Amino acid sequence: MRSNRLSRRTLLVRSGAAVMGGALAGMAAAQTRRPPVGLELYSVRDELTKDLPATVRAVAKMGYEVVEFYSPYFRWTPDYARDVRKLLDELGIQCPSTHNGRNALQGDDLQKAIELNQIIGSTTIVMASAGRVAGEDGWKEVADILTRAAETLEPLKMRAGFHNHQLEFTERDGFLPMPFLAANTPESVTLQFDVGTCVDAGYDPVAWIKENPGRVRSLHLKDWGAGEDRGYRVLFGEGDTPWSAVLDAAEQHGGAEIYLIEQEGSRFSSMETAEKCLENFRKLRPKA
Repeated sequence: MRSNRLSRRTLLVRSGAAVMGGALAGMAAAQTRRPPVGLELYSVRDELTKDLPATVRAVAKMGYEVVEFYSPYFRWTPDYARDVRKLLDELGIQCPSTHNGRNALQGDDLQKAIELNQIIGSTTIVMASAGRVAGEDGWKEVADILTRAAETLEPLKMRAGFHNHQLEFTERDGFLPMPFLAANTPESVTLQFDVGTCVDAGYDPVAWIKENPGRVRSLHLKDWGAGEDRGYRVLFGEGDTPWSAVLDAAEQHGGAEIYLIEQEGSRFSSMETAEKCLENFRKLRPKA
């Protein structure tokens, strides 16, 4: 397999090239509609668990256009899901996808996930984590789960998705899980790209997008920076990710339909972090 390990020098070169080509890229982007930017609500989980309606209202007020609910939503009743849908409609924002445990892509749990997602308007049920997976056989089982879910969802005009972490871009005993999953699932399965964990693992994020044209429909815009007190605590745009090159590749090759800011924590409160990350994103991708 061709190596797509990303050196720090490559990161710097990519970032510099993106700056040099900024004017041209801006002209091209202006001619096409850019994906809406949203927030993975795990980023503000401390507030969401205290008061979901108030938190979603505050996120919408910041200027986020979409949101993504994470796994606790699976405990909602259909009536509560309808209340959430009313809130989203009132605020003029959407929830195009949800994060789920592996169980929600199988059996009766998949049927429950379908019902809740349809109520809130979500069309993509993402496996947020595969849990403990042992070797190639284990990943084959994950691929089979995603494939069967995709077959169930397709007639409903819905999709299955998989969200990567560092693990899936880390080679062990000559085996790399993420390319294996991509090769063993149908193209309808969205490869939701957590960018920061890919960069942390040393894999080239731009190469990954170009290797999977049309399948990187959703991106988690999590940054990562090398060095003490950095890691995933840097805000969007403060880390080592070559964001201009990544977003250009996502829009030109990946089939990007949605961007989702995700933050695991920072030097600021969760709500302030979400606001500052959106401000940084808008510097890179001004709102039309």
